[in-house]
Amino acid sequence: MSEGRSGLLPYLAFAALGLIWGASFLFIKLGVQDMSPTVLVLIRAGSGALTLAVIMRAMGRPLLGEKWRSRLAAFTFMAVANALLPWVAIAWGEQHISTGLASVLNATTTLWAAIFIYWVIPAERPSLLNYVGVLVGISGVAILVFPDLATHGLSGNVVGVLAVLVASISYAVSALFQRTKMRGMNVYEQSFGQLFVTSILALPIAAPALPQVHLAVLSMAAVIALGVAGSGVAYLLYYYTMNTLGPVRATGVTFVVPITAVFWGVVLLREVLTTPIIVGMLVILVGIVLTNLRTSKRGQASAKEPAAA
Repeated sequence: MSEGRSGLLPYLAFAALGLIWGASFLFIKLGVQDMSPTVLVLIRAGSGALTLAVIMRAMGRPLLGEKWRSRLAAFTFMAVANALLPWVAIAWGEQHISTGLASVLNATTTLWAAIFIYWVIPAERPSLLNYVGVLVGISGVAILVFPDLATHGLSGNVVGVLAVLVASISYAVSALFQRTKMRGMNVYEQSFGQLFVTSILALPIAAPALPQVHLAVLSMAAVIALGVAGSGVAYLLYYYTMNTLGPVRATGVTFVVPITAVFWGVVLLREVLTTPIIVGMLVILVGIVLTNLRTSKRGQASAKEPAAA
């Protein structure tokens, strides 16, 4: 492979990652039309784990390393905080709000991480400008929530927004846990371990709703694609861009995902973007950009890992 072509591959992987994670919100919206959020998570985690298992075995990698027993507690924490809880919350929230809005709210993970990191990792505390970005981002959330809250009270839209915000906070907690407790762990082992444990935990939770699943081809295909691409292939693409482009440029996918999610929602689902939603989204994205600006080498080392839908 020529040097020019190999130099282009990381950017192609970056673009593919943005499209896949953006489309994940579309897949979730289609999936919850015919199944409960808990069943969706079960199928998503199972298909994602199976995909990674096939890839890892094809590469000659063991599915679980020699230290898997000592890491089971960490896998379980990540399964709950980085998959089970946020995936159910986002799927439930998308029953009430648009895919584009859900994707922007999901991107506030960076804002919550910037708040929590102040106490969890003092050496990597963001700058004053970053915290200005946090305030700007939270004001964007207020712009999205307050009109409906003032008019309709705790309506479905408001509760849907709050559900996705809970997911974003959970993602932020899991990102800090991963950074402090799981650094240096094999990427493949960590990804497969988390998805495998998520599948086991999701089974008893989803079991009561399994008889009510409507076996529609479109929704089932969407959820399987969500697991295979959004939770299997996307993990590998993300860590590939991390290793080739570096953490700062790789985490820029956080800004791409809402754009692609809005695109998919408007084009394929005919979702309508009202003025308050557009203004709120733009304010949140400005806040996220300010939160991610690095003014020192110390700041560059603390780039946040974006959360998948």
